Amino acid sequence: MAKKQFQAESKRLLDMMINSIYTHKEIFLREIISNASDADDKLYYKGLSEKITGIKRDDFTINIEADKNARTLTISDNGIGMTKDQLYNDLGVIAKSGSFDFKDGLDSSNDDDAKDEQKKKDTDASKDIDIIGQFGVGFYSAFMVAKHVEVISKAYGSDEAYKWASDGADGYTVQECEKSENGTDVILTLKDDTDEEKYGQYLEEWTLKDLVTKYSDYIRYPITMMCEKSKVKEGTEGRKDDKGKDIPPEYEHYSELDTLNSMVPLWKRRKSDIKDEDYNNFYKDKYYDNVDPQKVIHTNVDGVISYSALLFIPGRAPYDYYSKNYEKGLQLYSSGVKIMDKCADLLPDYFSFVKGLVDSQDLSLNISREMLQHDRQLQAIEQRLEKKIRSELLDMQEKDREGYEKFWKNFGLQLKFGIYENFGMKKDVLQDLLMFYSSTEKKLTTLKEYVARMAPDQKEIYYAAGENIEKIDQLPQTEMIKDKGFEILYLTDSVDEFTLKAMMAYDEKQFKSISDEDIDLGETDEEKSAAEEQEKSSLDLLTFIKNSLGDKVTDVKLSQRLKSHPVCLTTKGGISLEMQKVIQAMPEGSNPEIKASIVLEINAKHPIMKTLEDAYENDKDKLKSYADILYTEALLIEGMPIDDPVAFSNEVCDLMTEK
Repeated sequence: MAKKQFQAESKRLLDMMINSIYTHKEIFLREIISNASDADDKLYYKGLSEKITGIKRDDFTINIEADKNARTLTISDNGIGMTKDQLYNDLGVIAKSGSFDFKDGLDSSNDDDAKDEQKKKDTDASKDIDIIGQFGVGFYSAFMVAKHVEVISKAYGSDEAYKWASDGADGYTVQECEKSENGTDVILTLKDDTDEEKYGQYLEEWTLKDLVTKYSDYIRYPITMMCEKSKVKEGTEGRKDDKGKDIPPEYEHYSELDTLNSMVPLWKRRKSDIKDEDYNNFYKDKYYDNVDPQKVIHTNVDGVISYSALLFIPGRAPYDYYSKNYEKGLQLYSSGVKIMDKCADLLPDYFSFVKGLVDSQDLSLNISREMLQHDRQLQAIEQRLEKKIRSELLDMQEKDREGYEKFWKNFGLQLKFGIYENFGMKKDVLQDLLMFYSSTEKKLTTLKEYVARMAPDQKEIYYAAGENIEKIDQLPQTEMIKDKGFEILYLTDSVDEFTLKAMMAYDEKQFKSISDEDIDLGETDEEKSAAEEQEKSSLDLLTFIKNSLGDKVTDVKLSQRLKSHPVCLTTKGGISLEMQKVIQAMPEGSNPEIKASIVLEINAKHPIMKTLEDAYENDKDKLKSYADILYTEALLIEGMPIDDPVAFSNEVCDLMTEK
């Protein structure tokens, strides 16, 4: 029997595939099972399209048999089988896929000039067929774990069976053999174990069960295997010795044919047949959580790109969610076969908290099925999932406010980072999902709700940033604004102000910090004119204070925003004091050049103003001390560090003991 050689290109491809294409050797079982499923599908389709009696879906199986003594693993199907020519053409030419030709035939048969009735029959039959293998190299992944591979196959309707055998890239043989029923047996003789690789693990029952569950749980045909079991030996239960102590029962071991896969995916069942408990149990089992998901999104889409998606919003944030170790991504299936455990391209970063899966037979997979080609189909699914997740969150916000606030507590920070990290480009997607604490409502509010409550003459959305709600509420700048009836959004997360800066506006309303120097509080022309006159008359005093403070401040001015407080700090330009705090606290080190342009504002109507004016006229050294104290007090109010606490303490004591 002459050995046939693979083509030179095929040899190189086989070597590359074994050593490079597949990163996990365990993938071989998934590939062979998928091929077996294809073979069953092909015969089922043949029975439907040709109206062959006696071919029923329930009759198809895929069986696994491990022989530890012979170190062989056999995967068998009772599908359509292969002829001698098909063994030569499909297995003898690497990357020549019989499944691809079959699938291509299904597609083209619906486009030719056959009679409409026949076309309809073929189309109806093909709707129930999922051909997984398309590239013709998955079978050769067997050589990653096997030193010898045999394929014994008998085509449906044929009286002859043939065996294809190969030890790898050196070639293959095809010879006639005996096989009673149609179908294919793939027999792998595993490689010897080494210190680095334990190939014998693929003969262990628990390993095979685990791999089937991991990759092929939703193959539509039962995957069976004889499994070891045990039971209490009859008559040995409930025995006691002569002293009345319990005697342990005896066990007997036996083998039983088990079905290893669940076959029907939850996401392909009708929603009306699925209970909340089913969703919750699926989520907790698959994603290793002991808390029910807060929301389930189950959607099936048919169209240019068809897919099913089963998504979950967790009931709590994973412990590592806001760390560099967290890995986002959805599980990706193709016709029930898991292709990737975490496909990051299906989720934008700001929705990375979503867990779940997508199953589509329309995706273009590369030859290893471990990575996706970045094509328009994948992008289309990602875009549709983004819209679906957003709409479901908005629906929760409207109909289950308590639930949404729980979600916001867990994952709201990520949505704000989504706007900031995309420089505001994604604000249209995310802005209506944002929530901030309201000074008037005393609870979380959305931007849409804020704008709806704005007075007709209010031009801007006011906000204040700080460590927490209580400290923000005590800021001197808030008093006058609240007295005028304006609502303030309290920003307590470090990213909040950066987020609003990136957005710039909402519903054509600009965001405005209450600590911005140029804030407009709706003063009358008379009030503005009086303030300008007072500023002019106090110009020398203010200039002296500014000079005494040196480069600590950019300017000193009289304030019209303060009511009962003597001083406050405001800023010019795009960097606020809170932003400066965040930047300088970054772990990679602060940039001393990035600082806020600080303005010291003094309440013109506060009694301190008279004290400052008297000191300017009579004791300028004392005025310098007053200036330092006021500036330091303003820093403390803002939660900013002071340069020299000891000097500040001494300065206060000196003034207190002065006669």
